[in-house]
Amino acid sequence: MSDSVATDAKRILLRYGAPIGVLDRLSEEDRIRFARVIARTSLPERERRLRELLEEGGYLRPE
Repeated sequence: MSDSVATDAKRILLRYGAPIGVLDRLSEEDRIRFARVIARTSLPERERRLRELLEEGGYLRPE
């Protein structure tokens, strides 16, 4: 993948609440995959959906 795609993916995930420590553990492929899902999600649902993706992937504990 291009560096700009990976950089944009990281920015999207940060914008919608991904903790920096979690982003450091994500592979580049997961960052891009999650960002694509978030980009297709309606704006009011993006933060919640990102949290769900991170929990499903085992990157965050459920609240």
